[in-house]
Amino acid sequence: MAMGSFNSPGSQMPTAEINMTPLVDVMLVLLIIFIITAPLMTHSVKVELPRASSTPTPEKPMTLQVAINADNKIFVGSDAVDQGALEARFREAVNQDANVEMHLKADRATRYEAVAETMSAARRAGLTKIGFVTQPGNEM
Repeated sequence: MAMGSFNSPGSQMPTAEINMTPLVDVMLVLLIIFIITAPLMTHSVKVELPRASSTPTPEKPMTLQVAINADNKIFVGSDAVDQGALEARFREAVNQDANVEMHLKADRATRYEAVAETMSAARRAGLTKIGFVTQPGNEM
């Protein structure tokens, strides 16, 4: 006959205790690590950095505002320009500043052909930076 508890052998309940020893060990190790590394983070090495002169950043390139309205009329700035003189106007701007940027605004009802001809004239004149100006639409 076996000696033991008075409970029946098949009805033992598992114990629901949390073993705190590993948690305390981890916390003590972290505390020691922080105690050792905290002074190292505030310590700085004094270094005499060399002095150097630098050139100022270049100014922003000239921007060319081009707009095409619903009647397919082209405006450079606020001046109306016909299609024939457009390339000459673009060459003028490229001669003033080789890094000129063109900002193209076209009306919603503008024909694609007018936009394509304007971009083609800009490309032939030497404009390489062309940006489209749009308004943010409503998210659906």
